[in-house]
Amino acid sequence: MTSDYMIVGCGIAGIAFCEQLIANNRSFIVFDDCSQQSSTVAGGLYNPVILKRFSSVWKSEEQLQLALPMYERIEERLGGKLDFKVPVYRMFASVEEQNDWYAASDKPRLSKLLSTKMHDNTNKHIDAHFGFGEVLDTGRIDTKALVENYKALLRKTNQLKEESFEYGALEDGEKGLTYKGIKAKHIVFAEGFGMRKNPFFKDLPLNEVKGELLTIHAPSLKMDFVLKSSVFVIPIGNDLYRIGATYDWDDKTNAITEWAKEELVKKFKTIVNCDFTIVEQVAGIRPTVMDRRPLVGRYGDGDNVYILNGLGTRGVMIGPYVAKELYDYIENNQGLNEEIDIKRFER
Repeated sequence: MTSDYMIVGCGIAGIAFCEQLIANNRSFIVFDDCSQQSSTVAGGLYNPVILKRFSSVWKSEEQLQLALPMYERIEERLGGKLDFKVPVYRMFASVEEQNDWYAASDKPRLSKLLSTKMHDNTNKHIDAHFGFGEVLDTGRIDTKALVENYKALLRKTNQLKEESFEYGALEDGEKGLTYKGIKAKHIVFAEGFGMRKNPFFKDLPLNEVKGELLTIHAPSLKMDFVLKSSVFVIPIGNDLYRIGATYDWDDKTNAITEWAKEELVKKFKTIVNCDFTIVEQVAGIRPTVMDRRPLVGRYGDGDNVYILNGLGTRGVMIGPYVAKELYDYIENNQGLNEEIDIKRFER
């Protein structure tokens, strides 16, 4: 078998790079062993504003210009809905926060992202005495459906190998890479937390942050927006809501925990007062970097081993952007943005 690319990992990063290859008529084969599940359990929000500090996300405009058309193309190919347009409401805890919001909305980078219209609370089950501010251009990607259906499509086209990648079996020769009978020009590792076992990139400063989320059933809540306060409350249809997320820097397993459930329920009850039942609890390890920039680039002085990782908590937004950056770097000899290039850790 001969292919232009091998990709290791079929989460958001791997899928975004696949889309670059499809758009440019490049052949590829994907390896995925389901060991990483941060993409499938993610909240999937795309939100161009950091609501804790009322500041804009790094390159949010460029990210959304690439991400939203990509998800639309995938929807057409898969024949199902992935992108759900839903507003994000930031709950205010005081008059001072309301004033901070208005001040932020006057800033050039935020004026198009923050609505200046204050929303009063009309939902008797939400404790929001100071109302809400609305973020514009927001929505939710159903990341679980994205990953599962994308893999199903790759199975049909014989482009998915559902097995662990054995690094020792990768051979680099004069005519390119060879792996268990598969020949390729390039390989891209998009394996999330699994990078820790990768001999090419294991020394990069990837941080692993465990996050847990709850799905609850709350028939009386009837909320049609994403609520951001001490936690996110995300409506996903049929009176179901996703509550998240926790941050655990010590536990590196995908096992759900009692303490995380208790923490999320406690925070949820401080802002919402209605009956609910817990339907599901999930956990995943987010691949993050201390400088909040992804890990993108090439291994050593070669020209065929690359990394696409460290998307953090905003993967659905940043994934398509960095995938294009990497593709243009490999195929079009364009330089990488210094803020995401792994060479920043060599200086």
